[in-house]
Amino acid sequence: MATYDDPRILRAVAHPTRNRILSELFAAGSLRAADIAKVLDIPANQASFHLRQLAKYGLVEEAPDEARDKRDRVWRLADADGISFRTRDLREQPGGEAAYAVFQRNAVAWGHHLVDRALAAGPEDSSVHKSVSENALRLTKEEAEQVMNEMGAVIERWRAHTQGTADDDRITYSVYQLIQPYPDREDA
Repeated sequence: MATYDDPRILRAVAHPTRNRILSELFAAGSLRAADIAKVLDIPANQASFHLRQLAKYGLVEEAPDEARDKRDRVWRLADADGISFRTRDLREQPGGEAAYAVFQRNAVAWGHHLVDRALAAGPEDSSVHKSVSENALRLTKEEAEQVMNEMGAVIERWRAHTQGTADDDRITYSVYQLIQPYPDREDA
């Protein structure tokens, strides 16, 4: 997994459309701008613009070996395992606090949106599965890390199983993980 500490890259990733493009590429493996445009319901030129911006920061790259011809542009993550940020190092750089604040604000809004959509009352759609669950475990810091790693392994196993499949019945699901002490226990 590629790790970054550049505030400019965090700002690029904080953009909701770019973040979603990264998620789609992470799930699918590789996609054309037209495929991304269709999934995100945006114009193809807008998808291309955002892909070029992500490429400018080294987050995505062209996959010429997957193209049908020289004009066909297929994109993939520069690091197939995804990206992460060294938050502490990033925040200490010029512009880091501001970039992190934008990223945090967007991440919080996205988390709220996901939970709201999953819990929204309405007619049941049998074509999708939604679930929100909250569990409580008594863990040491090391055990919490082990649980996180095990959950990550399950996600990675499923990603490897479904990545690159051109099945029209498959859609991208957001699997939102949150492992933390209860907020009133963080300082305990």
